[in-house]
Amino acid sequence: MMSSRRTRATGWISIAGVSLLLTLGARTPVVFGQEHPKEAEHPEKKEHPEAGKKIAVTVADLAEAITAFVQKDTALKGGYFLVYDAEDKAPLLLTLDRVHTDRLSAVGAEKYFACADFKTPDGKLYDLDLFLAGADKGSLKVTEIAVHKEAGKERYTWYEEGGVWKKKPVIPAR
Repeated sequence: MMSSRRTRATGWISIAGVSLLLTLGARTPVVFGQEHPKEAEHPEKKEHPEAGKKIAVTVADLAEAITAFVQKDTALKGGYFLVYDAEDKAPLLLTLDRVHTDRLSAVGAEKYFACADFKTPDGKLYDLDLFLAGADKGSLKVTEIAVHKEAGKERYTWYEEGGVWKKKPVIPAR
């Protein structure tokens, strides 16, 4: 009886720990654009243009890196991609639906943005913003994940302040 309680407590502590790590890792986004970052809107690009420089990472590389990251993480967490939803203060059990290949952008030197759709076991759709860093296909790493939309409802948008793009919560209409 005692070991059953200890196992349940350990499981909840593990979920809480993962949730805390995901929350702390998603505190300071480096994003650009209104709904989604766009390369041309990035202040760093305006200040340090790289005209003619070939980027070593392709859209296909980014999509592949995201898919591989999600598959690996899913295998480690019992078949679901676990993301902490800071607004609802609960972990989300998700499966990858699709990576938006039209929403993959370079947003700085070796920094990239992507958007992907995920579903819960009951079919609710979440749009997550993912940021990656890396010099080439082999070194791409996901650096941040944020819940951008829940069931199509946008939670935040972006605004520029002093050359830095910041998140701005969407205020619901009354």
